[in-house]
Amino acid sequence: MEQQLNLAVDRVMTEGGIADRELAALALKQASGDNVEAIFLLRAYRTTLAKLAVSEPLDTTGMRLERRISAVYKDIPGGQLLGPNLRLHPSPARFYPAGKRRSADADHRRQRTTAVAARFQPAGASGAGEVLKRDSGAQPDDITRTPPVYPCSRSSRLQQLMRGDEGYLLALAYSTQRGYGRNHPFAGEIRSGYIDVSIVPEELGFAVNVGELLDDRV
Repeated sequence: MEQQLNLAVDRVMTEGGIADRELAALALKQASGDNVEAIFLLRAYRTTLAKLAVSEPLDTTGMRLERRISAVYKDIPGGQLLGPNLRLHPSPARFYPAGKRRSADADHRRQRTTAVAARFQPAGASGAGEVLKRDSGAQPDDITRTPPVYPCSRSSRLQQLMRGDEGYLLALAYSTQRGYGRNHPFAGEIRSGYIDVSIVPEELGFAVNVGELLDDRV
């Protein structure tokens, strides 16, 4: 289930608030394929876990790319990377021997280890718009332990968006994108890939890499 139902596992893992594909697959199996029920199961399990540390802000510049597309530029510097997509398959099903598929995936991962510079920078990086606030080092809010109080902090709003229903967020994004009359904005660059996650233990005082996450950047 973790491999074949990867999109459902990703949704359960994201909305459930636990970055563990194996646990998300087990919750999906226990819920008989019901995504919403699996999300509630994972959220309930999350309440039993201890909070050990807060990670450092994620750096997407060193992302190990899986997909990179642009709706504005045909020949974007660094090239476009379509990545795995069911819409690109010419046949209903494609079967690979287990060993051949694993070796192909390993080759693909080795080829995409180099970082590719982003074509577009955030608004604050180029001086346009409001300057992005730097991390102050304060502990972010945790809506799983403390109910949100409105008006919410930035960390609380982001957590609510992360755990929000996928369909609602998609409708919200489309309504925002199509809300300019005849003007239709386009996504300059969308990239998806793996980024390192690090924490700063109190006894060490410097950042230590503890794993990686699959993340998106628009």
